[in-house]
Amino acid sequence: MKILVVNAGSSSLKYQLFDMVNESVIAKGAVERIGIPGSRLTAKGNGRQKVYEQPMPDHKVAIKLVLEALTDGEIGVISSMKEIGAVGHRVVASGEYFKKPTLVDDEVIKTLEEKTFELGPLHNPAAAAGLHACMDVMPGTPMVLVFDSSFHQTMPEKAYMFGIKYEDYKAYGVRKYGAHGTSHKYVSQEAARFLGRDIKDLKIVTCHLGNGSSITAVDGGICVDTSMGFTPLDGVLMGTRSGCIDASAVEFLARKKGYDAARMVTYLNKECGVLGISGVSSDFRDLEAGMEAGNERCKLALEMFSYQTKKFVGSYAAAMGGLDCIVFTAGIGENTPYIRSGVCDGLEFLGVRLDEEANNAKNGGAREISAKDSKVKVLVIPTNEELAIARETLALI
Repeated sequence: MKILVVNAGSSSLKYQLFDMVNESVIAKGAVERIGIPGSRLTAKGNGRQKVYEQPMPDHKVAIKLVLEALTDGEIGVISSMKEIGAVGHRVVASGEYFKKPTLVDDEVIKTLEEKTFELGPLHNPAAAAGLHACMDVMPGTPMVLVFDSSFHQTMPEKAYMFGIKYEDYKAYGVRKYGAHGTSHKYVSQEAARFLGRDIKDLKIVTCHLGNGSSITAVDGGICVDTSMGFTPLDGVLMGTRSGCIDASAVEFLARKKGYDAARMVTYLNKECGVLGISGVSSDFRDLEAGMEAGNERCKLALEMFSYQTKKFVGSYAAAMGGLDCIVFTAGIGENTPYIRSGVCDGLEFLGVRLDEEANNAKNGGAREISAKDSKVKVLVIPTNEELAIARETLALI
């Protein structure tokens, strides 16, 4: 069976087409600037790449062009849309309305649009637009919603509740939801496979470190806690996000800067994090270069990031009552040895010992970077959220 995975943004759309017989990617591409002048689709298939440049005023037109590319005489990999068995859609926010991947029907669409848009205002409307576009041009094909937060739905109340009035939680659904769940689930399962262990016997901390970063405690294959909160703003500081901050400090800053609530949310999401600390960049490669050139603020930003990540690793080891494995994934987790070293430094009391030579080696793929005598395994596992979505879609239909 062939499964199409769609990840729709407000003005972008990425896709991959999988042959689930061997889980191979047979086509993929990305649409840029939907609804903006200069729209283009860069598509890959049949060993070739082709760029389509034409107006794409909305997601329906973008999806139609994607499907045309999949059957294109030059780069096409299928003869008709009937070869696609299902479409899996990435959706960021589920609230408490969707606890697992969900097959789309009219009631699901209604709940998605009426209940979750305010929880993911930047992402969920775009996902819905991509969904409607696919339904319009692929009528009858099963559509599946796979939520970033569904993996975290197993957290106990003591982990996901905030210290607000319980009545307000029940009325408004204000609680921890987390994000990157598809990635955390995928890499924890891959870690168990890499170690040749049953995931039910493992206590794992997965560190999805990128421009957006989150850390998750996975006990026996089940999420028991995660660092992101009601929105992806909470947790460690990130590329441009502040991470956790005292709410009174937010109010204090708003008064001093003359910002209203909406402007403060933009400030905390777009102007803070390592960008705000360093004053240089949100790109960790730029920060490393700045640190090596003697920029103390770049060094501080990197040290803060490593320190905050390490605190979550330690706290989750305590929450699970042990630790068997730490997994690093995503852009920074997979490609920045300095950060991995900084996170593991000082965790020797937990049985963590890094092999610095292995950590600094420029190897791709899944690999172990812990010393041979380390009681806790430290792994680098490249994430593959699209494959995880394809697997979830196949399992559901």
